[in-house]
Amino acid sequence: MKIKSIVNKIGNHTPAILSSEQFAKFAVLLPLIEKNNDIHLLFEVRSHKLRRQPGDICFPGGKMDPHDKTAQATAIRETTEELGISGEEITDVHPIDYLVSPFGMLVYPFVGVVNHSANIEANPEEVEEVFTVPLAFFQDTKPEIHHVSMYVQPEDDFPYDLVAGGQDYEWRPLKMEEYFYMYDGRVIWGLTARIAAHFAELIKER
Repeated sequence: MKIKSIVNKIGNHTPAILSSEQFAKFAVLLPLIEKNNDIHLLFEVRSHKLRRQPGDICFPGGKMDPHDKTAQATAIRETTEELGISGEEITDVHPIDYLVSPFGMLVYPFVGVVNHSANIEANPEEVEEVFTVPLAFFQDTKPEIHHVSMYVQPEDDFPYDLVAGGQDYEWRPLKMEEYFYMYDGRVIWGLTARIAAHFAELIKER
């Protein structure tokens, strides 16, 4: 292979997150809705019928389907399926910063406006209930931040003989921040709380 060929290949390459094709990709929508002349964020309580994270509070969303052309299409599709509304009742959809989870997930959040007169009928197979929180709460409230430490445990057949230091190699533990909001007896935490905090920071008047 000639240098020019290598340079051309690299020059035509669009950078992405290394190995991101192996990541599970999800998209969520932060639904803004007018309520009592105020702006609220809409949340879901996950159905207790679900295998993963039953009872947790989240934004509408889910895993990208092969038929979804974009992450935004996923966020809108999942929101319509979970809230029982049409896509026409969701407007002004825009992306905010995406997250790379230490558990091998890419999460693409979007902000969109849900028509205040939309007839929301949550899908009971996925959603236990729906509630809203005034946007001002997130603008005025700092989340509690707690830390979770995760430690590396190599498999039994790990080739220590190929690593400098062998079995005494010092693996660096991963420390993860977990965000928490407490509102009206509810606990909003994890990625959902982190995305909400990020959104509140983005729209802060500086």
